[in-house]
Amino acid sequence: MSQTVTKKLMLYFPRCECEKPIIYHLVKDHNLVVNVYRAKVTPEEEGYLVLDVTGTEEDIERGMEFVKTFHVSINTTGKGVTLDEQRCTHCGHCVPHCPTGALHFADPATRRVDFNEADCIECLACIRICPYRACASVF
Repeated sequence: MSQTVTKKLMLYFPRCECEKPIIYHLVKDHNLVVNVYRAKVTPEEEGYLVLDVTGTEEDIERGMEFVKTFHVSINTTGKGVTLDEQRCTHCGHCVPHCPTGALHFADPATRRVDFNEADCIECLACIRICPYRACASVF
């Protein structure tokens, strides 16, 4: 029996693919559990989607092959939100606003802010609150 895993993905949908029920088919036809963190359709009708996909490795692979048939680009790094180390002053202003602790003090003695991308749910609170614009979104 295959083990269940979760993968964070960022999908880019070209203009002609935004209105198709792709996520529905991932759930129904590929036995995947999908948790959408963020979605955006631009004025040009291109789509961006950040999500977690949970299922067996085989089901996820089959699901991603299905998605690729629609000319959808899949970014497996899951980097929808980034922390720019050059801009970050480690003031810690973002830490209490991060609901999952993705932004946290790795070592309370040094008070350096650390970003655990895997824990980020793309709520964008850090982007709104950071006075130095160290947190950014790819879309």
